[in-house]
This record gives sequence, C-alpha cells and structure tokens, in this order.
Amino acid sequence: MTVQQRATLDDVARLAGVSAKTVSRVYSHRDKVAPQTVERVLSAGKRLRFRPNTIARTLRRGGASSTVGFIMGELRNPFYYTIAAGIEKELAGAGYTLVVATTDDSEEGEERVADTLLAQRVGALMLVPVGEDQSYLEGERQLGTPVIAIDRPARNLVADAVVLDNRAGAYEATRHLLGHGHRRIAYVCNPASVYTQTERCRGYREAMAESGLTDARLEILLDDTSVPPDVVVRQLLEREDPPTAIFAGNNRMCVGALRAMRDVGATPALIGFDDFDTADILGVTVVTHDPVELGRRAAQLAIERMADPAGFTTRIELPTRLLVRGSGERPPAS
Repeated sequence: MTVQQRATLDDVARLAGVSAKTVSRVYSHRDKVAPQTVERVLSAGKRLRFRPNTIARTLRRGGASSTVGFIMGELRNPFYYTIAAGIEKELAGAGYTLVVATTDDSEEGEERVADTLLAQRVGALMLVPVGEDQSYLEGERQLGTPVIAIDRPARNLVADAVVLDNRAGAYEATRHLLGHGHRRIAYVCNPASVYTQTERCRGYREAMAESGLTDARLEILLDDTSVPPDVVVRQLLEREDPPTAIFAGNNRMCVGALRAMRDVGATPALIGFDDFDTADILGVTVVTHDPVELGRRAAQLAIERMADPAGFTTRIELPTRLLVRGSGERPPAS
C-alpha cells in the first residue's frame, strides 16, 4: 500500500484560493472570517482530509494542550481501567481528551512515563503513584501543571489526592469476621508497602487488637508480585493450624485465595478488598467502593486546577462498604 502524505495548511489554502493565514484563522477563530470563506476553506479541508494540529498550535503559544494524562498500573487490573472510565467521562463533558499510559506497577516506569506525557504538555497529570518519591514532579507543578494522585497520595510532593477510606473498610471487614466467631483471621496482601495496603493492614490490626487477638504469624505481607497469589494462600492453608478466616487485601489476592481453597479443599471464611467480576456469582463477600467515582472526582479536581492552578490543595477520601454475599459469613470449623 502506498502511504499518502498528509495535507498541509498550505495545501488547503491553495485549493480554497485563500491565504494560509486565512485557513489558520478559520480553524482557530472562524467567527472572525466571512461565512462564505469559512465554507470554502472547510470544504477544501474535507476534500484533502486535512486535520489541524491543535497540539502544535497550542504549544507554539506556550500553553498546555487540551489533553490530560493518566498514569496507571497494570493494564489487566480492572480496578485501573474502571478508574480511567470515570476520568474519561468527566473530562469529555468538559471538552478534554484523556491519554492513558501504564507503568506495569514499576517505580522505574512511573517517572519515564510521566516525562513522556509532560513532554506533550498535557493540561494536567493524574497518576496512581507507584514509586516511593514523586518529588520529580515538583518543578512541573510549580510551572502550573496540576498533579492529582489517585488511590494513593503522592510522596514528597504537594498534590491533590482522591483516595479511599481503606482503614475503615478493613476494620469493618475484620470486625465482621470476628462477629461470626472467628479468632484466627489471616490478612494476606502483595504488595504490602503501598499506601493502600498499609492502611488496610492498620484497620485489620486495630480490630484484632481490640479483641486481644494480635498474632503476627497470621499476617502475610509480601512485596514480590511475581509470587502467584494462590501459592501464598495455599501455603497458609497447609499449615498445621491454618486460619479459619482470610481477609485478602486486594482483588488479585482474593481470586488467588479462591483457587487455593479449591486446590486444598478448604473452606475458610473469605472477605476480599475490592470487588471483581464474578464475585457475585461465586458468593464472595467484599469491601466494595466505586472506582468510577474515584476517577470522576479526580477529573473534577484536574478541571478545577487547570482553571485555577493556585487553588488550595485538596484531599478527598471516599467511603467503602461491606457487601455481604456468603463467603465472609461461614462459621469457624468445629
């Protein structure tokens, strides 16, 4: 196939019989051009399949584009792309375009991807922080680019944030298991060092401590996502004195727990943090929330900051709720 060259502004001007400056004005401020001239230029542009480079034009003026960047983790995780859906819907309503990039949940990928998006002069940058330090964004923030952290607050950076009330959600789930007679309740998560998990573990520990049941051996806190979640839970269930209940710190670990329970033939009570597809069919009790709302509120903040970069920094904490479906209500084995 022969690839044709894209039509330029000069090509449209020649076909329409006007100057290049007039064509530029039609695509940027057509209200200042005679209607018959606008019609002639647009008709020529359509015949040539011309698309004005709005980003380049904006950058020449030294401004930011109408594009907003979102940096998320692993693309396969439904939590991330559901957040992106909420962002996109809110931005589209305000005339902005969303560009999504992924880090694969690696610290190295985060800064590299951020640099790539910022080089395109995005109007605002939203991200799910992965690294231990986001101070590399401070210079850009001082230049007026809004930075909004989602799900986890940024570290070493003054930035807006939209997060969940992770501690309260985990506390409620653990109390629920305690209320059904469980005393050996394991908390399993990987990775464990991220903000969401430290907060969820804190809620779990508070509930256990109130009942005088603190036991570090029941906490499986890993920071190696290459370890399959089902392997982690299987090892826990194969102990001489396994837990009667498991609280899985995220959706991947909860699915892994289901596989391990099937393989081992065990039926401990199970609660997962984060809902997932088929959880309702499988009867899995979860701590649920609204990822679309996370994205929507973050997009609202981005729009507000683009209009007023000097506004006060905001932290929004969204609630969670326990969704009872059966797995978290099983009593301890006699």
